[in-house]
Amino acid sequence: MKYFMTAFFCLLCLHLSAQDKAYHGDGIDNGLRWVPVASVVVLKACGVESASSWKRLGVNALSSIALSSAVSWGLKKAVNERRPDGTDNKAFPSGHATIAFAGAHILHKEYGRLSPWISVAGYGVATATAIDRVCRNRHHWWDVCAGAAIGILGTEAGYRIGDLITGERSRYSVAVGPDALSLVVRF
Repeated sequence: MKYFMTAFFCLLCLHLSAQDKAYHGDGIDNGLRWVPVASVVVLKACGVESASSWKRLGVNALSSIALSSAVSWGLKKAVNERRPDGTDNKAFPSGHATIAFAGAHILHKEYGRLSPWISVAGYGVATATAIDRVCRNRHHWWDVCAGAAIGILGTEAGYRIGDLITGERSRYSVAVGPDALSLVVRF
């Protein structure tokens, strides 16, 4: 995870000069933010085994997206930071980054055990969304970093809330002891 965040910050630093440009409008980032969470649904519908049942996945994903979005929206109203392009006072935090990183973290939690490349792809799309928001002069780098953190933390909280609602847990658990690492799969 630390490698993903390091790459995220490095890529953002390359594009900080984009904030001097005029407003470019919204673009691919509007659809791109939904790609990670849509990928979860598509993979599950295609029969790829996830860490959750449909019920658990639905409740956890909805609670994660709703919680992340609510925190992001509440902060936008409370902070009232002006966008770099000057269009409005809803810059902090980035809602696009919040949704993208919440979806990427859901993808990681459901399918990251199958291949680390699934997680890399999800976080890569989320990072591309965040970079595009900075390049389009809609956000500062700290806006998208805050959105990313809210999305990831909101997903962790959403999964805890969803597990309480459904009464289900992941079929996979990992335990680390002083002498061994164990993986338990429930059937």
